[in-house]
Amino acid sequence: MTEDIGMDPPPGIGSKRRRLFWYELLGCARRGHHLEGTNAAQVRPEDGVLVRDFGDGLHWHRCLRCDAWLPVRPADHPDREFPPGRAEVEIPLRGRPLRDRYVLRLIALDRVVHFLVLGVLSTAVLGFAHERRRLSGAFYRTMDVLQNGVGGPTGRSGRGLLGELDKAFAARSSTLWAVGLVLGAYAVLEGIEAIGLWLTKRWAEYLTFVATTVLLVPEIYELAEGRITPAKILTLAINVAISVYLLIAKRLFGLRGGGRAEAAQKARDTSWEALERVLPGPSR
Repeated sequence: MTEDIGMDPPPGIGSKRRRLFWYELLGCARRGHHLEGTNAAQVRPEDGVLVRDFGDGLHWHRCLRCDAWLPVRPADHPDREFPPGRAEVEIPLRGRPLRDRYVLRLIALDRVVHFLVLGVLSTAVLGFAHERRRLSGAFYRTMDVLQNGVGGPTGRSGRGLLGELDKAFAARSSTLWAVGLVLGAYAVLEGIEAIGLWLTKRWAEYLTFVATTVLLVPEIYELAEGRITPAKILTLAINVAISVYLLIAKRLFGLRGGGRAEAAQKARDTSWEALERVLPGPSR
């Protein structure tokens, strides 16, 4: 039917646009429907994209996000004569741009986890580097007590957790400080990525793609060397998926039309023309 009259169905509906998730409904479930003109006294024919009056004592308002039509009783004390004009209305994200925002914010949450973990590690390493000399005596005394208690050799064994801690105490201070600062810098980078992605900034997409792609090299190298664990495989899979999504879906580096095609897609899905293309068509 919609094909016969040349109109588009609402976002997420119809054989050509069917999706697993209807992101518009997710947005409305979280933030409520986006209605305009609920405080208007009268409805004109030219307001039909926003609200319609069928003479039943109700004003039927259109959600500008999910295209649902909701009956609203006119305000008892309206503060304006007519619904707002197009220049006064900011259309919410819908269609593919809205889907992309959900995906980018999911990636941003992943970056927040990285920021927290790396921040804790950086703080721990720098704190250890600062207090190592004071802690070393107590550490070696404790290690001797533990090893004597189980009948093992005293001193530096070089094995297990105690051996790893011994290596940390034996490392150069400059090395520890360098490792701590690198971890801290990487944590800051992940935090910047998270903020930019949450705000759907284009520069954050490029920054995240480059940072994620660079990390694929050591991850693949470790797997090739036989150091395979489920966590490493999962991390690699996530980073590959993020890189491919940013490169292909977000059209980075001019791919698939680049930023111009991205802007055109947003204009198609989030615009007055998009609202006019969607059912139910012209007002009576």
